[in-house]
Amino acid sequence: MNDRIRKLDNSVWWGLGIGLIIPLILCSLAYYVIHHVSALRKADLLYIGGIAPNAYTMQYFFGYNKENIGRGILAATFLCAFIFFAYKVF
Repeated sequence: MNDRIRKLDNSVWWGLGIGLIIPLILCSLAYYVIHHVSALRKADLLYIGGIAPNAYTMQYFFGYNKENIGRGILAATFLCAFIFFAYKVF
C-alpha cells in the first residue's frame, strides 16, 4: 500500500476524489442505519461520523509529503460539511 501512495501523483484532484469517496461510502452506511433502525431515526449527526475520517486520511497523506492530496481532502471535507449544514438548515 505504501508503494501505491508513493507512486500516486501529488494532485489536488486525487485528494478531492479520495475526500469525496470516503464520506460517500460512510454516509450511505449512516443513511442505511438511520432509516432501518427505529431508535436512530433522528440521529442525523451520524453523517458527521461519515465525514470525520477525512481528518485521519488527510493527516496520513501529509505524512507521506503529499500536501496537494491533503489539500484536496480538506476541500472535500469543507464541501461535505457545507452540504450537511445545508441539509440541517434547509
